Amino acid sequence: MTTKAVGTQGEAMVAQYLRKKGYTILASQWRCRFGELDLVAKDKRGTICMVEVKVRSGNHKGLARDAVDYRKQEKLRTSASMYLAAHDWMEESVRFDVAEVYMNSGLFGNKIIYLEDAFR
Repeated sequence: MTTKAVGTQGEAMVAQYLRKKGYTILASQWRCRFGELDLVAKDKRGTICMVEVKVRSGNHKGLARDAVDYRKQEKLRTSASMYLAAHDWMEESVRFDVAEVYMNSGLFGNKIIYLEDAFR
C-alpha cells in the first residue's frame, strides 16, 4: 500500500472515530496554496477542530505527534485561516488537534490516540 493510501485510510478511521464521539465532519483533505487540512470537524460544543492525522505502521520509532513540528504547525495555522476565511467563519472558536493512528499495533490491531488542543 502506498504512503498516500495509508494516510487516506488513517484519515477515514479518524473521521469515523470522531463521528462516534458526536463530531460533524466539515471537510476532508481540504487544500489551499499553503497546504492541506486533513480533517475539519465541529465538536459538540460548536468548536471547529482542525485535525492533523499522523499515521504510523511497522516499526517506526518515536511518536507520531512529533512529526507536527513548529514548521508544520505554522503551515496548518495558515491553511486554517484560509479555510475559515473561505467559509466566513473568522469569528468561530477554533482549536488544533492531532490524531495519531498506529496501524496494526500489536494484538489490538489499529489504535487511535486523539490529542485535543495539541498546539495553538
